[in-house]
Amino acid sequence: MTDTTQTPPPSTSGGDTPRRRFFWFAAAATAIAALAAGIGTRAFAHSGYCGWHRGGFMGATSDPAAVDAHLDHALRHLYVEIDATDAQKQQLAPIVKGAAHDLLPIRAKVHDARRQAIELLSQPNIDRAALETLRADQLKLVEAASQRLTQALSDVADVLTPEQKQRLAEHINSRHGHHE
Repeated sequence: MTDTTQTPPPSTSGGDTPRRRFFWFAAAATAIAALAAGIGTRAFAHSGYCGWHRGGFMGATSDPAAVDAHLDHALRHLYVEIDATDAQKQQLAPIVKGAAHDLLPIRAKVHDARRQAIELLSQPNIDRAALETLRADQLKLVEAASQRLTQALSDVADVLTPEQKQRLAEHINSRHGHHE
């Protein structure tokens, strides 16, 4: 006798289920992290110099002067790593610092949203509409950060030679466990 129980085929309609939205958000957040590793070209993501594992850019101070000092330190290491010329150094610093300063307000909004989520989830009755609004707002923040980081990545790439881009990619891969 054969088993007549069949599993329905996966939906190809592209429906917007909560699970799909969650995985889309997780993928977007992962993409942002990858972009941050690239744009920060060690300025945001390098654990030895910027403390990514201790909070990194999103966990760092929001004082612009402290951010600049932190980025100067990371950029000095980047310049050595890619053998940057003086002209490249003068172009790269404003790109990286501009992106960092543009992302500081997003950082503050992410921290505020975390606080709001904890507050909403600790209520006796869960306000699903408020959680959904918060989630949708976070997706907008991810999109804004992604756009700004993509712009900065493109600007950095325009400054570097193909050899420097290759060295940087190899170094980022070696620092983040992607040995080929």
